[in-house]
Amino acid sequence: MKQFRFFSLLLLVLAVLSAAPGFAQDQKAPPASPAATATGKIGKATVTVAYSSPSVKGRPVWGQLVPYNEVWRAGANEATTFTTDQPLQVEGKTLPAGTYSLFAIPTEKEWTVIFNKTAKQWGAYKYDAKQDALRVSVTPKKAAAPTEKLLYDVTPKGLVLRWENLEIPVAIK
Repeated sequence: MKQFRFFSLLLLVLAVLSAAPGFAQDQKAPPASPAATATGKIGKATVTVAYSSPSVKGRPVWGQLVPYNEVWRAGANEATTFTTDQPLQVEGKTLPAGTYSLFAIPTEKEWTVIFNKTAKQWGAYKYDAKQDALRVSVTPKKAAAPTEKLLYDVTPKGLVLRWENLEIPVAIK
């Protein structure tokens, strides 16, 4: 009888120990660049920006992590998307209602912000300039305070990208 209890206890311990690694695998760490959304009204239009938000993590961002003079997905992972339910004037140019991928070409003094008709893309790997619906030039500004995680704000005056030590305002009406 004692032997039976011993073997039963031993089997129970082995079952618990063999299941423990499975439980540990189910508890995943949060993603390095979590999905985020910014939504707001610009005039009558509802605007939504869907993006993945990377962190600075002590790295120099502009000109290094995000190279100058190259097309950037304006976030991490999948390309950032910009959706509007009404036509808009972006930096004085017309953008029809729809969903676009949002790209940027940063430089130290001026950025090109791109609204591309191919909304669903992974990164900028298959970016095709022939699919651009609109390109505008904007001027980055030094941020009042550093921003650790990339952040978009939709305001009544437009769109603002904030990350590290910069703010990139895009005037929209």
